[in-house]
Amino acid sequence: MKKSVFENLKYDIPSSIVVFLVAVPLCLGIALASGAPFFSGLIAGIVGGIVIGSLSNSQLSVSGPAAGLTAIVLAGITRLGAFETFLVAVFLAGAIQLALGFLKAGSIANYFPGSVIKGMLTAIGIIIILKQIPHAFGYDAAAEGETAFREANGNNTLSALLQPLHHIHIGVTIITLVALTILVLWEKPFMKRLKLIPGALAAVVASVLLNVLFNTFFPAIAVEKEHLVQVPVARNFGEFLGLFTLPDFSAIGNKDVIITAFTIAAVASIETLLCIEAVDKMDRLRRATNQNRELKAQGVGNMISGLLGGLPITSVIVRSSANINAGARTKASTIMHGTLILVCSTFIPGILNMIPLGALAAILLLTGYKLARISIFKEMFANGKYQWVPFMVTVVAVVFTDLLIGVGLGLLTSMVAILYGNMKNSYYFHKENHRQGEIIRIQLSEEVSFLNKASIKLTLNHLPENSTVVIDATKTTYIDFDVLELIKEFKNIKAPEKNIECVLTGFQEKYKIDNTHNVTSESQTITETSQSSFNERPEKLVFN
Repeated sequence: MKKSVFENLKYDIPSSIVVFLVAVPLCLGIALASGAPFFSGLIAGIVGGIVIGSLSNSQLSVSGPAAGLTAIVLAGITRLGAFETFLVAVFLAGAIQLALGFLKAGSIANYFPGSVIKGMLTAIGIIIILKQIPHAFGYDAAAEGETAFREANGNNTLSALLQPLHHIHIGVTIITLVALTILVLWEKPFMKRLKLIPGALAAVVASVLLNVLFNTFFPAIAVEKEHLVQVPVARNFGEFLGLFTLPDFSAIGNKDVIITAFTIAAVASIETLLCIEAVDKMDRLRRATNQNRELKAQGVGNMISGLLGGLPITSVIVRSSANINAGARTKASTIMHGTLILVCSTFIPGILNMIPLGALAAILLLTGYKLARISIFKEMFANGKYQWVPFMVTVVAVVFTDLLIGVGLGLLTSMVAILYGNMKNSYYFHKENHRQGEIIRIQLSEEVSFLNKASIKLTLNHLPENSTVVIDATKTTYIDFDVLELIKEFKNIKAPEKNIECVLTGFQEKYKIDNTHNVTSESQTITETSQSSFNERPEKLVFN
């Protein structure tokens, strides 16, 4: 989108406020669940927003402390015996990620099937809804940011849904319902004049004022401290500096520190690449993130977070989804959200501590609904069994286990499905020297799976400008949905940008791709039925 920074700010400023409001309790909750100091979560949120936001070329992803790392962090701190020692592992994990970026390990993201990514997003939406329902009624036994099925307090995601029935807090419930009503109404056309004010900010302000009203006139239902945001408050500059923890580098050669560092680097890198791939799919402007640059940015961010006393950082799908749903256009939103955490936690923590968790639960409930709409399930079922089976396996597995196990099972299901339908099929491509003016012909094989996606993407991205390319699916009986989406994107978006004449031929009606009829180039006319023109020294890229 070719707009100036100032034109995009009208979208990015409101979005940054929404993400800031969501991020603060998540940062604190993840720190609590990890057994780390409260402020370490905020440090990770600040570094994730400002540092990684500045270095990454992802326009919409938001980085910070991740729920998926809480078990690793808790186990690491326990094993190493001191948080200062654990910070050395965070620093080393960042250095490993930086090295992975230079080694171009980020390209692994090209092999994540779209059905699994969509399943992951949908599952995250369901988890957000299930996890926030107790908070919406004032039952805050589980820390904010918890996403694993089994919770630290002995409950699981489903059993925790029954707990609020015995612990309903009338004040919190009223605040949640009021905030949810404001958020829903704010998206209606008749509220267009107030669009400059984020609905989430309006909901939070209304919730704070409502609780002030409760404290003044109805103290019996007023929201107590345990149901409010709890940012550490420093009474002077010395106490503020005391909130930071420095790593103990004397433990840098410790075997357990090195093992913990590699574990954090591996899990954080995979979660980041999964999130980046998902965010790129949600981006309305179809911008692509450089995965290797993202790993470098995450590496630098984790090194700085470790030096300042912060938790490990990844790109986080909950905050990224909130950012996208709030209308963000560029990474200015991410950077500003990190700046807001820094400024507000430093200068006005007392005001932040007036925000009811019920209001933030309302924001997350709406975010979860948008990720897990019924229409997504209908779309995936309409795309056929090769899409909906891995999709459903991923959804169920992520909800009932955790993110990495769920995605792993989804990937395994996709691979089994492909092997079942394509056991004897091999894949390779051959490229002859291209001469200017010649037609480049891409011949697809009998079956094209998502495993072919990376090479096809690379080939299409490196086609020369001002050329003519023919993508021929005449001999093809099956093309994976991800590859079809890739071809559609190339035909409609990328080819026109490079002045490439793209001709599609032989695609079956079920693929919902229109074959090209009578496309005229400077040298000749190409039709769907006549292939004679391809014999005039075309360059062949054979995909079989």
